[in-house]
Amino acid sequence: MCVIVGYTGFKPAAPILLDGLRSAEYRGYDSVGLYLSKDGVHKQVGTVQSLADKIPLETHSTTGIAHTRWATHGEPCEKNTHPHCDHTGSVWLVHNGMIENSNELRDDLIRRGHTFSSKTDTEVL
Repeated sequence: MCVIVGYTGFKPAAPILLDGLRSAEYRGYDSVGLYLSKDGVHKQVGTVQSLADKIPLETHSTTGIAHTRWATHGEPCEKNTHPHCDHTGSVWLVHNGMIENSNELRDDLIRRGHTFSSKTDTEVL
């Protein structure tokens, strides 16, 4: 089962987001990722700790989102790990659940000129 954690405030966001993900590790997942407003996106296939080990000790973001993923669309790999962003890189999102008509939406968006970087249903949002 996937977990979504978000934080905005005055403290560094990364430790808070990682602690939130750790608190629900018993639920099962195959990959984990987080987006920090000033430090960018970090993704990892594997455990929350494996992601934590990749994140620089000094981060400056006080806002972020995080997600553990259990693959339903697309294989477990970094490019399919959440968070995902829009084509401008200004909107970041995570999503739990399944978008039943994601293939139809993807096909329509491709016809309109959109490109996709993952095989997830989330990216059509």
